[in-house]
Order: sequence, then structure tokens, then C-alpha cells
Amino acid sequence: MGFRIALFLLIISFNLSTVVSAGAPLTAAFIRDHQLWIKKGDQEIQITKNQYVYSQKWSYDGRFIGYIDGDEKGEKSNLFIYDTQEKESYQPYVRVVTSDFKWSPNKNQLAYNDQGLLNVTKTKNGRPQGFENVSLGVSGFEWFPNGKEFIVASQSKLRPTGWGPIPLYRIPIDANLAKEKMKHFYTIQTKEPNLFAIDADYFKWSADGKWVSFLATPTASWSMDSNTLCVLSSKGEHFQAVGKMLGFKDWFKWAPSANQLAYISGEGRFFVENKKTTIADMPTYKPQKEYTPKGFVDLDLEWFSPDKVIVARAKENKEWKEGPVPTMFTTLYAINIKTEKQKQISFPKKNELDEVPQVVGSYLTWVRKKGDVSKGDVWVKDDLHGQEHIWLKNVDGAPVFLLRIDGFGMEAPC
Repeated sequence: MGFRIALFLLIISFNLSTVVSAGAPLTAAFIRDHQLWIKKGDQEIQITKNQYVYSQKWSYDGRFIGYIDGDEKGEKSNLFIYDTQEKESYQPYVRVVTSDFKWSPNKNQLAYNDQGLLNVTKTKNGRPQGFENVSLGVSGFEWFPNGKEFIVASQSKLRPTGWGPIPLYRIPIDANLAKEKMKHFYTIQTKEPNLFAIDADYFKWSADGKWVSFLATPTASWSMDSNTLCVLSSKGEHFQAVGKMLGFKDWFKWAPSANQLAYISGEGRFFVENKKTTIADMPTYKPQKEYTPKGFVDLDLEWFSPDKVIVARAKENKEWKEGPVPTMFTTLYAINIKTEKQKQISFPKKNELDEVPQVVGSYLTWVRKKGDVSKGDVWVKDDLHGQEHIWLKNVDGAPVFLLRIDGFGMEAPC
């Protein structure tokens, strides 16, 4: 009898563990059929109808989701906010047109760029409502980690002698267009051919806030093939051009706790060759190290831990020269940057590819799709050795996860 009871309890325990592993305790905002949805645990909730939603972003505490309501032709881009507490969508002003908005790192305040005019939302009844002007002439921007200032880029000017330098500014949120509050931060001297650029964007702060990375981008056609990854110290004293890469903002990411920058280096707009996972230490005294084996390309990356980087990897295709661009069937690999050991960790079927790895706590997620379709499913596993399973089906793109820490929400780095 005792043996039977023990066996019964063992079976129950196994079944429970299987159920728990299948129901990952994650919260995400995602897009399906151009509509905004939220999934929390196992529950999916549709938020919008008859809209064309993209660029969903959580506020710092997870109460709000900012998103763009656009159209297929790209002729409109209206900013909306969904309030998860009141369960309603609204516009922070009568009409806000933008394609570039960012939440404050420490309060429910939105900053957005409206055709070169940087604005921040005011607060009414605990919600972002109304706006105040900050600065004119803004091309790219990001909050400083203190939530009180912005780093702002202003596009260089074309002169008879060529393109001029790119000025960066440090501007308080209450600047209200006052010239005396616009503080010079750094000037990027652009000299061909080592560093030719006319603008800067995609600013990202290191974990300790001592460095900011960004892309210096040249003119449109040139930027399709090559951009310069740069880093600048938080006081604007030390600048470094790190390397050349394509203009994908998710292709460079700071380590979770060290001043190490992982990026996919390599020029050329086609993915068939010359895309290598590279690690640069700040300050860049040490030589950079590439981790992509010969004959392969890496086309996405994410830090899993201080020592491990997840990449989406495919075989090179140097034979392709013309015609339709070939699909690169990527699979996820884990790279231990200390031991240099590499291991395949996802196993898509033939004609499937895994992309956009994201780490949320101990969970690893990614999008798996057929090579000839745009939609896919979101897969998840707990730790690198867990059992992978589908968490979301038929999504338009990668979800944006909410990472909970000590009762507060924080958007997962994506």
C-alpha cells in the first residue's frame, strides 16, 4: 500500500510539474492581425479592434501600454495609450502624430518626437495627459537613466564643403524650448571614410549608466550597407567608434551587469555572409572578439546571463549572387563567452526558422515561423535546459514582455 501511495504521489507531482512548465508566468503585449493583445499567464485579451497597431511599449510600472495606430500605407501614425487599470485606450492629447516615443525609466511619462519637436506628457489624474514642448531640431533622443534629462541628436547640415558634424545635447525635461537650457554634450566629428554619418539614433545605456551606445548613420542608401556603432561616456568625455554594422537596433545590446557590448558586426545589406557576433569591452582597451564560426552568419542576439549570449545562426550562402534574396533558416545557439563553448539550443523543423530571442528572468523566448510567411508562433523554455513549448500562436511579430521586479513592472530588453 505504501508503495502504491508513493507511486501515485510521484505521478501527480510529475503531472503538476508538466502543467506548471507549460504555463509560463509571463506577461506580454503582442500584435495579432494588426490588433493589440495582452497575454498574462494563460489568458489572452484583445485590446483593439479595426485598427492597425504596432510599436507597443510598456510603461515603467506596467500600468500603461503606448502604441501607434497607423495604416498599411504608412500615411498615419497616431499615438495611443492603453490604461490596464481603467481598461481603456485614449490619446494623451487631441491628436499626437509620431513614430518615435519612449517611456521614462522611472515614471509614467512619455516623450515623443513630432517631426523634430520633442515633447513630454504632463500628468492628469495619474495618467499621461496633455504635453509640454522640450526642444526643436531633434532627430534622435533617449532618456537619461535619471528620468530628468534627454540625450538628443540633431542631424548634421549639408554645406558647400560637405556634411558637417553631428551635435549631441543634454536637455532637461522642463527645458520648454529655452535656448539657455540646451547644454552641449558632445560633437561627433564625421570624417570619411572611417566615420561618415549625418545622424545618430538608437541610444542605449549600459547597466551602470556610465556608457551610452548608439548608431551613427550615413545617408539613406549608404546606411543600408553600413553604419557605425559608437559609445560615449555618460559625461560626454570619452567617445569610441566600435565597429561597422547594419542599422538594426536589436543587433547591439549591453551585457546585463558588465560594460560589455555585444553586436553583430559586418557590412553589406544582404544576410548571406559577413555577419558576426562580436563582443567589445568598455573602455575598448582589449581587442574585440568574434564568436561566429567560419561558414555561418548570426542574425539576432540576446544576453542570457553575464557569460552567455544567445544568437540566431544560419549557414552562409555565398553562392547567391542575384534573384530573390534567399531565406536564412536560423537556429538558436548559446555562446559561453568565457569558455568559448557553443551549443545549439533550438531545433526547428525543415523550412522553419527561429528568430528574435528574448530573455525574461529565467525564461528564453523566440519566434518560430515558416520561411515564406510573416506570421509565427512564440516559443518559450525555462532556462536553457527546459522543455520548449508554444506560448503564443499566430502573431505578427515578437511580443514585448513585462518583467516584474519587487512589485514594479519593467519592460524587458528587446
